Amino acid sequence: MKPAAFAYHDPTSLEEALDLMMQLGDQARPLAGGQSLVPLMNFRLIRPAHLIDLNRIEGLNYLTIDGGALRIGATTRQRQLERSPEIEQRWPLLRDAAGFIGHVQIRNRGTVGGSVAHAFPSAELPVAMTTHDAVMVLRAKGKERRIGAEKFFLGYMTTVMEPSELLVEIILPPLPLHTGWSYQEISRRHGDFALAGAASVIALDTQGSIIHARLTLTGATPLRARQVEDWLLGQKPAPALFKDAARRATVDLEQDSDIHASAEYRREACEVLARRALAQAAERAATLTEGISI
Repeated sequence: MKPAAFAYHDPTSLEEALDLMMQLGDQARPLAGGQSLVPLMNFRLIRPAHLIDLNRIEGLNYLTIDGGALRIGATTRQRQLERSPEIEQRWPLLRDAAGFIGHVQIRNRGTVGGSVAHAFPSAELPVAMTTHDAVMVLRAKGKERRIGAEKFFLGYMTTVMEPSELLVEIILPPLPLHTGWSYQEISRRHGDFALAGAASVIALDTQGSIIHARLTLTGATPLRARQVEDWLLGQKPAPALFKDAARRATVDLEQDSDIHASAEYRREACEVLARRALAQAAERAATLTEGISI
């Protein structure tokens, strides 16, 4: 299929793009990599009257470390997350999550900001950003605001962004020293959308007790298991502990049914993946923490 007719805009500066967003409002959509937007337009699930291409705007494609935090420009390609030595060393969960996105050809073109802003259910980067306590930097004409990942995602393909706003940057704080990580996902075929997924990061003290824990599950929005995270603190990693933690995290987990999987299947898969993610993250943390074994 072909998209409905639209007007194309090609700004060369962020201010020009923000002017267009303010003038055109909800009749406009920003275009970055197009890997989420274009298929929706081709199936006429959305019909924007205007497209604002962000690809010629300088200064939106970058990966930098500032004061220990990772700053990601909105038009940074997903493939850059996989190939960055700094991310591999300091935020490996982000690298692993990016590797599950579609295929290499998609990641070469798809952008970090585009994936986050579209907020597809079960999308990998929103889950990884939520696990990392990322902050989204939103810009509109004459103003800027910063929103934590948990408050950014509201529902199925819905975020807090206003029609006049652009997501321009994502900031990830540093992780504790020697943090282990794991991203787990299940899909029908390699490159398909995930049916269920779980992400975890864990850090241990020198006695082998958990001092930092994050667990996020896929759903209509990324779902942080905050009560389970708090419950894990101070405990020693063990298979029984993580089995119990996964059960607690998913016992009331809301999921949707569709032609690909039932809500019950997704809930049970999330429990299994959560247990695996916690166990692998703890094992990696123990390997990185001198003298600790689990």
